[in-house]
Amino acid sequence: MKQQLVLSGLGGQGILFVTRLLAETAIAKGYPVLTSETHGMAQRGGVVISHLKVGDFASPLVRPGQADALLSLKGETLPLHLHFLKDGGFFSTNAKSVPAVAEGINGVLVDADSLALQLKDPQAVNLIVLGRTVAQPGKLFCTAEDIEDALRERMKGKEAALARALAAFRAGLEA
Repeated sequence: MKQQLVLSGLGGQGILFVTRLLAETAIAKGYPVLTSETHGMAQRGGVVISHLKVGDFASPLVRPGQADALLSLKGETLPLHLHFLKDGGFFSTNAKSVPAVAEGINGVLVDADSLALQLKDPQAVNLIVLGRTVAQPGKLFCTAEDIEDALRERMKGKEAALARALAAFRAGLEA
């Protein structure tokens, strides 16, 4: 298994949480993992980007044109990071419509902001987008069950937070 992922969004959206969750999922499956994060002006709502490599790689950064998938937690960041996708790559984004620059590229949309508000959990956008991504068969190295197991492990003893996280993730799966 070798897979290169780029995750992008704005400060406070939980990019780093999702990256670590995916890394823990990969480790639980026995895969080697490398990650790298760029925070920049994250505390002021600036762009945050994470690179995640699953498999046997020598460096953590994903080169432009090499990512298998791009998860964009804010539709506005999708055009900024589309250049990371390889030919035939896949994107998943939190948006109501496909930006013109992404037309013709393999990807899915989910209005995660609205779904998060319906769940009364505005911070759940990250798990909704992740759920929407995993709902696409074969796009990620793991299954929905693998991620739910990682969530349960990560949130041991925090039953209310786990219930909210699973509800958000499953909302993305069903979107």
